[in-house]
Amino acid sequence: MMSKSRATLLAAGITACVAGVAIAQTTPANSTSPLNLPSEVTVFGTRMPDVVKATAIVNGEVITQTDINQRLAFLLIASQRPPQGEELERLRQQVFSNLIDETLQIQAAKTAEIEITDAEIDRTVARVAGNVKQTPEQMAEYLKARGSSIRTVRRQIEGEIAWRRLQSAKIESGSSVGEDEVKAVLDRLEASKGTQEYRVGEIFLPATSATMQQAQANAAQLVQQIRQGGSFVAYARQYSEASTAAVGGDLGWVRPEQLPEPIANAMRQMNPGQISSPIPVPGGVSIIAVQDVRKILTADPRNAVLTLKQVSINFPAGTSRQTAEPIVARFAQAARNIGGCGGAEKMAAEFKAEVVEADDVKLRELPPVLQQMMIGMQIGQATQPIGSLDEGVRVLVLCGRDEADPSMPTYDQVFAQMNEERVNLRARRYLRDLRRDAVIDFR
Repeated sequence: MMSKSRATLLAAGITACVAGVAIAQTTPANSTSPLNLPSEVTVFGTRMPDVVKATAIVNGEVITQTDINQRLAFLLIASQRPPQGEELERLRQQVFSNLIDETLQIQAAKTAEIEITDAEIDRTVARVAGNVKQTPEQMAEYLKARGSSIRTVRRQIEGEIAWRRLQSAKIESGSSVGEDEVKAVLDRLEASKGTQEYRVGEIFLPATSATMQQAQANAAQLVQQIRQGGSFVAYARQYSEASTAAVGGDLGWVRPEQLPEPIANAMRQMNPGQISSPIPVPGGVSIIAVQDVRKILTADPRNAVLTLKQVSINFPAGTSRQTAEPIVARFAQAARNIGGCGGAEKMAAEFKAEVVEADDVKLRELPPVLQQMMIGMQIGQATQPIGSLDEGVRVLVLCGRDEADPSMPTYDQVFAQMNEERVNLRARRYLRDLRRDAVIDFR
């Protein structure tokens, strides 16, 4: 890489050469004559990225095409089958809309004197990188190699923190739930004992009567991407305009009657793991994902809380299946004869494996295949081996099980859920007002 001083000297030399040629020039003068440009131009180096072209100016703050491209690339990293053509263009427009909303949220937080420090963002970036077993520097290189950047991640983190704190300051403080309302919910719960409730995620796209058709088309594209392997949580964070976007769209455990009727009707027809088609609702379009189902106030073995030990073996890169299969077979035999939770370390020593202990693991939150294995297991037994040659093969040893008590939720728990629902509605209205009052110059 050329040093700054050498680059300065080289520039000075080029300037002197241009000046010498200009004196001898005999062609008619024009506005470019002082530059003495050659008739045949050779371009050196790579083209400067398009970082200054404004796509929109939101209350004086520029959103460039580069901002859109990098955020779109960041979103598509999680997509196993990237969209093409018109579908990609629709996603690009949605990203553009999200960046405008994100800018409005950050600006509103600054107006409210809510400070978000670089140190806070650094900590979140480090945590995100740690989740994928990378340093922030490694993650930055990973993103850059895929057309994104660490800058777009930092901007999204800033937007999420700003919006969360803005809601706390401007919305939550004005939301109130009455004691009679909470008691009415508790009474209904008691009356509905044994009926089903659902763990649900939601992606909400706002729309007016004029934009409803486009919103439904955008939602249909999102559904297609998720059904082809995209992450619902990632898409909810990026596209949803409900206040739950920051937590991946998670609504928690809800009963159908707590939700708008169109969503409730769709939810009753769904099984865990399914994604709904776009659902028109007042004010927009929703997509819901049913993650789990349980019966209200009824004992369920999947509510158990477990103590586990995980024994895992890793294979060197490039290990063939033919080489690995005999080792996995011996590993499976050792797991069947592990001799209780205390045998995990002996097994690990035999296979040069790693042991990880985990307490307070909710059976319901394990992958479905593990749930099915572990429901009927006795203390001291191990699962069959699971995993892959790339990510390692492991078994889980059941060291303890505490059955959960299917008791009534407390007053405070019901109050918190009702308050969240009201905050969600007020947040949508607040963002709508920010859009309405913004000065946005599209370029």
